[in-house]
Amino acid sequence: MTPETTTEGGATMTAPNFLQSSPTLPTLADATPFSTGKRGIVPKRRFQTGTFVKRGCNWIGMWRVDVVQSDGTVRREQHSKTFVGLSERAARHAFQPILDAVNAASGATSPIPKGTDTLKSLISEWREQVAGTLKPSSLKAANSHLRRIEPSLGEFALSELTVKKVQAFATSLSTGSRTRKTIENILLTLSSILSAGRKWGYAIPQVAISDLSLPQSTRKDGRFYTFKQMQKIIHSADEPLSTICFLLSVTGMRIGEVLALRVEDLDFQRMLIKVRGSVYAGQIGTPKSKASIADLPMPPALESRLKTYLASKHYRENDLGLLFINRCDRPYSANKLREKKLRPLLAELGIPLAGFHAFRHAVATELIDRGAPITVVQAQMRHSDARVTLGLYGHVIPQSQRDAMNGLAARLGRQLLTEPRIADSAA
Repeated sequence: MTPETTTEGGATMTAPNFLQSSPTLPTLADATPFSTGKRGIVPKRRFQTGTFVKRGCNWIGMWRVDVVQSDGTVRREQHSKTFVGLSERAARHAFQPILDAVNAASGATSPIPKGTDTLKSLISEWREQVAGTLKPSSLKAANSHLRRIEPSLGEFALSELTVKKVQAFATSLSTGSRTRKTIENILLTLSSILSAGRKWGYAIPQVAISDLSLPQSTRKDGRFYTFKQMQKIIHSADEPLSTICFLLSVTGMRIGEVLALRVEDLDFQRMLIKVRGSVYAGQIGTPKSKASIADLPMPPALESRLKTYLASKHYRENDLGLLFINRCDRPYSANKLREKKLRPLLAELGIPLAGFHAFRHAVATELIDRGAPITVVQAQMRHSDARVTLGLYGHVIPQSQRDAMNGLAARLGRQLLTEPRIADSAA
């Protein structure tokens, strides 16, 4: 089964290589002129599936090769190979490597056939089937990530989303000012959608984030208020912002969880605060995670503050049973509360601008600084794992560590003062 070239009369001639042309071969009309540039003539990339016919008892595979002539024109030559004594299936199987080599030589890639599933179509299906089950905050983040994913990968077939392809996408994300954490979040959204596609039966390559090379992470400590800054904010704020900030300062709760508190969540008998909900964009939902649903201790100072607030004119009973409501008897929006109330107050007090989350960071920092075990901090912050707590607050140096090092330095200093220096003795 040697490569052959076909003449108009049907005769065949053996060629030493199925990619080579023969001067005796008939030629087709000149192909579309090739583009020229700094690198000279660049052949067009035509993906070939070949022609497969049966003549007599044998199957024949045919393909074409574009050959650049000395005058710069292009001749398209037809080549063929006869597969003697093979069934159609066996002949097609033997013909495929020839086509693969032809397309590889020309740099042609297979076009996406109609009906082939692309990432864009999978994302559309994911939006219909899964997006509606996400929390509003999670959906907002996913949509933000998809605005980066779809333009870059949307038109690719699912089978093309290999490690190499995803790595190229991750590298493109790294060229801007995005942090490693942001890039990881975008890739996690992509991974979640692809994982759903595999469960639905799509053939998608397995790509783990650990398979990818990402930029090194740069540590950025969370902004937090100092103890004195929290005192100034609570003392200067109007109600209900003052009580809200006091709650944040003595519990480490998230702002959404505080805004979702109902009066029934305040257990004055057992001195507990039950965290059961969270507000996002003015809507009440569930907390961030299962670990976030918990009972937190209610210090006596907080008990007194809450009872005073409930007895004041600032608290208004409402159908939702919320502790804090706006003028429309709806939950406060954390964003509006931050922009319209907190930040103007910070500017007035001369405190660097920050958000409500800075109270949460301040609580964790104070606990660690005062020597609280990391498991205690984890429980109060309601992290699912102590490693999360260490990752967020590992930079905080506890007072016990400072005391230990101060003691060592003091002892060493006293010894140096009482003992003669070696250099002085030598003199």
